Amino acid sequence: MQVRTLPGVRGVITAAQIEAALRPADHHNPPSRLVVLENTHNRAGGAIFPYEEMEKIHALTRERGLALHLDGARLWNAHVATGIPLLEYGRLFDSISVCLSKGLGAPVGSVLVGSAEFIDRAHRFRKMWGGGMRQAGIIAAAGLYALDHHIDRLKVDHLHARALAHSFLEFPEIEVDLAATQTNIVIVELRKTGLKAHDLVVKLKEKGVLCLATAPTRVRLVTHLDIHDEDTKSACRIIEEILQHSL
Repeated sequence: MQVRTLPGVRGVITAAQIEAALRPADHHNPPSRLVVLENTHNRAGGAIFPYEEMEKIHALTRERGLALHLDGARLWNAHVATGIPLLEYGRLFDSISVCLSKGLGAPVGSVLVGSAEFIDRAHRFRKMWGGGMRQAGIIAAAGLYALDHHIDRLKVDHLHARALAHSFLEFPEIEVDLAATQTNIVIVELRKTGLKAHDLVVKLKEKGVLCLATAPTRVRLVTHLDIHDEDTKSACRIIEEILQHSL
């Protein structure tokens, strides 16, 4: 198996890019079989993949006989932010993986979605590779609760993320794209400040704000259901205080 990645804009690639990257029907090349997309896109700051472009990619894969898979670990966030029904996303893909922990807050668990034939084949591979659990019912129960109660409230996480993004805006040396903060992830770029991402992460952790350095000058903050309004306000105050003394 060979993997071929394509450069995207905030995690988005186009049908035209994919078509240009497909390998020709030549015995010297491995055939192209599968296209994989991600929505929302983690490394692009929770960016939402435009539905219209996914429709074009779906049409291309049907025309070329390719399978289409979605890494939908954060698909719930895209659904809540856009209002596009989950079924509309589902009809475009041959298979989708979704996460029950991340935004939905279940303790553990992911689900693979596909046709009955596809899932039957997946069960066989799971058995071959020893991926079964005994017993998984208690985990499934938590996931079912999250699906019933935690999807609509994701809009609160999105509001908290925008509030956090706002806290950086008064510092012109720091790059935060408010318009790009579409869901529950905030990406903070420090390259113009002289600060190192790791150092800022350590300072914030000392004050009770947890985040992640994803590059030498880039920090990622993620909101979730255990963060409430007062927590967000407190985090914003702490961020502003630390930056005032660091810049």
